[in-house]
Amino acid sequence: MMKPIYRDLLVSLTTVCLSLFVIPVDLAIADAQSRRIAIEYVPPKNPAHQPLYEMLKEHRVLERLQEIFSPFQLPIELTFKTVGCDGVSNAWYSRPTVTICYEYLAEIQRDMPKETTPAGVTPADAVLGQFFYAVAHEVGHAMFDLLNVPIFGHQEDAADQFAGYIILQFGKADARRLIGGAAHSYKKYVQNPTVTAPLTAFSDEHGPPAQRYYNLLCLAYGADPVLFADFVDMQYLPKERARLCRGQYGELNYAFHQLIAPHLDRQIAKQVMDKSWLPADDMFLGPRKPN
Repeated sequence: MMKPIYRDLLVSLTTVCLSLFVIPVDLAIADAQSRRIAIEYVPPKNPAHQPLYEMLKEHRVLERLQEIFSPFQLPIELTFKTVGCDGVSNAWYSRPTVTICYEYLAEIQRDMPKETTPAGVTPADAVLGQFFYAVAHEVGHAMFDLLNVPIFGHQEDAADQFAGYIILQFGKADARRLIGGAAHSYKKYVQNPTVTAPLTAFSDEHGPPAQRYYNLLCLAYGADPVLFADFVDMQYLPKERARLCRGQYGELNYAFHQLIAPHLDRQIAKQVMDKSWLPADDMFLGPRKPN
């Protein structure tokens, strides 16, 4: 069982990490379009999640998601909801709601690195990257459903691609940190050069975690081979796959502009993408305690 002092430390660090969403709401963005996205903080069933619930509300995390996805012109109202899931760590979309479990957010707290990783991923980046990537993945499912976007292939892969693509439309600094944080969430699956798994693991509707990891790195490298050059230089992404990434990103970019972009308010989208969403790391971590 986690000692209270460590649990409190994790909650505190995650509080400041997720406080990226404390940026004041731009009234030009929070117009009629954002009202097509509703939000709901459901009080947790588990008392251990109460600090997390209060932190999310205090820092208006769902309101920030509402703002980020406000450019989408939706035919019906979409709801972002945080809720206790009876011990299940998960997030999912079921019309018309994107549900985020407190258990999943607690898992992100538990698994974040204690310090900056050799790949340059800070604890803040790890929390923010995994959180936003997971939410954007579920929003991808919502957009495919609500906008009647045809999927020729595997929907879970398409939702991953949607999430990665949205991240890569932010400014370079934010995109770099969010992609790094999202990729870090797969770390335990790619630590060893050889992977052993039961055959049934490949029957899951989601792709194998290692495959999803490489797909994410390839998408980022294909979007900007300069910004993400170290993915290849440090051998995170094999050169054989890297040669294909520019074309694969181009295919995704074309599909997005053909199928999703017609449903965007371009003026609001530009305002959202022009904003810097991530403060500097020292703003997350606060004053350092003496050793």
